[in-house]
Formats: sequence, structure tokens, C-alpha cells
Amino acid sequence: MTYPFPDPVVIDAEVFTELPEALRRRNTKSYWAERNRRGAVVDSFLEGPSFDRDGNLYCVDIPFGRVFRASPTGEVVQIAEYDGQPNGLKIHRDGRIFLADFQNGIMLLDPATGAVSPALRDAESEGFKGCNDLHFGRDGRLYFTDQGQTGLQDPAGRVYRWTPETGELACLIDKVPSPNGLVLDLAEHVLYLAVTRANAVWRLPLSPSGRVVKAGLFLQFSGGRAGPDGLALTSAGGVVVCQTGMGLVWVHDALGRPIAVVRSPRGLGTTNCAFGGQDNRTLYITESDSGSILAAEFPPELGIAGNPMYSGHGDLGPISA
Repeated sequence: MTYPFPDPVVIDAEVFTELPEALRRRNTKSYWAERNRRGAVVDSFLEGPSFDRDGNLYCVDIPFGRVFRASPTGEVVQIAEYDGQPNGLKIHRDGRIFLADFQNGIMLLDPATGAVSPALRDAESEGFKGCNDLHFGRDGRLYFTDQGQTGLQDPAGRVYRWTPETGELACLIDKVPSPNGLVLDLAEHVLYLAVTRANAVWRLPLSPSGRVVKAGLFLQFSGGRAGPDGLALTSAGGVVVCQTGMGLVWVHDALGRPIAVVRSPRGLGTTNCAFGGQDNRTLYITESDSGSILAAEFPPELGIAGNPMYSGHGDLGPISA
């Protein structure tokens, strides 16, 4: 098939770091693996990479309720362990760390003490199906997905917008077959949403009143054992898509045309990503099958760099999405 645009540049990622043996739970059963891996034992399952202002990379371990931090040179330490299933992690502009927890809702992590506490357990006393990922707008409002076990058999996943300061909570869309990663466009007029079980990325325009209108299909994938998972935004407004189950991460321009694809040197579980490094040109990827964090540096001539959350906030400085 001939496409009306050039083939994407292929980039092979390298291993930035991986969980040391001391932090792997070898031969240890977990409730998460029993329910999601048909009982197969996993020693970890990494997701939710996010950088703080000091260049440390945080990530979560779903089956064992843990949060890790990797230094800029790749040393990994455990920050927290609690009774939960943390699936996503984002850092507020004031330094607070929020977790999307499949079991408990939206949680707060104190990185100094490792204490994890509830922030939002339910929607007006109705329990969530299972929170998955989250993203902050420039105004500090939190967008998060409530995925649960939804899919094509039960397209009932939801996307919420929450204002932590006031407690205002709005359901933006509630008929999604497995909502996962999400990211706002540069103008914050559109919310891009990974819809894993539909193997797609949706485009959700936000009206001036904040409602979703004219929701549509932005990208359609095929094949693999899962589908689009984590998303990120480039400084040019392009959308980065982790295609978990294929071992690929796709970089698209603002019109959805593929301009680069990153290949995993390890497993197929390319779940989530975050930009960092010099000029924000390096993409860091959680590869969940091997318990690794990959890194792919984009050549300057490609013009690919990350758009950090909270850019334009003066003294506060940006935080990578």
C-alpha cells in the first residue's frame, strides 16, 4: 500500500535501566496476576513513568502496589509499597504525586515518607470500575480514565475531570471500550484518549463549557495482543502512542501522520512513556514484560521533543508528562 506521506523513521530503543534483582518478586503470587494473567507469576509490571523537576523518573508496579524512583543515572529505589494496584502516576505542579489506582481510586503519594492516602475514592459514592491513567491540565484539573474490565463486550468505560481544590467532578464520556492513556492537545481544546480494546485513539473535542462534543476516531491500529496504552504529546502537537503488545511506540504529527516508530529491544509490553533528557528529546518507555525502562533519543533533525505538563508556569517550571 502506498501512503501519501513518507515512511516513519525507525528508531531502536536502548535499555536505560531495569529493576534490580533485589526488587523483583520472583516466584511470588499476586492477586493481580491471578486475575489478569491467568495465574502466571510475574515479578513486576511497570507503568506510569513521570519525571520530577530534579530529573528523577517515577513509575509504578501494579501487582505489588509499589512505586519506584530511578535517578538520572538509572539507580532504582523503592519509594512506597501499599495495599493497592497503582496503574498510573502524574506529578502536580506543586510537587504532589497522584496515583490512578485500579483498586482504590485516585491516591496521593508523599515521596518523602512513602505514605499513600486516598484523594478520590468514588464518584458521588458510586465506586469506580478501576482507575487507569491520569493527566493534568495547565489549570491543575485532573483528567483520568476509569477502565475496569471494559472492552468491546462492555463499552462502559469512563473519563472524568476532577478539580482537586474544589472537589468538582465531571464525567466527560461514559461509553468507551477500555479507556486508557490520555493527553490534552497544546491548546487544551481536545483530549486524546487511548481506547485499548478498540485498538484506537479517539479525539474528544472539549466545548467552551467543558463538555465533550463530536467525539471521533483519530488513529486506528491493528494486530497485537492489546492496543494503544499510554500517550504523550510532542512540542509540535503530535501524539505519541505506546502500542503495548507490539513492542512499539508511534510518534505522529498533529494530523495523525506517523513520523517515527520506536522498537523495543526487550519484550512487547511497551505500556507508557514520558519525555526527558536534553531538550526533552529522549523518550523513556516502561517495558512491562521485562521490568525495564527503555530510552530512545530522537535526532535533532526530526524535530521531535516532548511537551511538558505545566509549561509556561514561570517559577514552578515544567514537569514532563
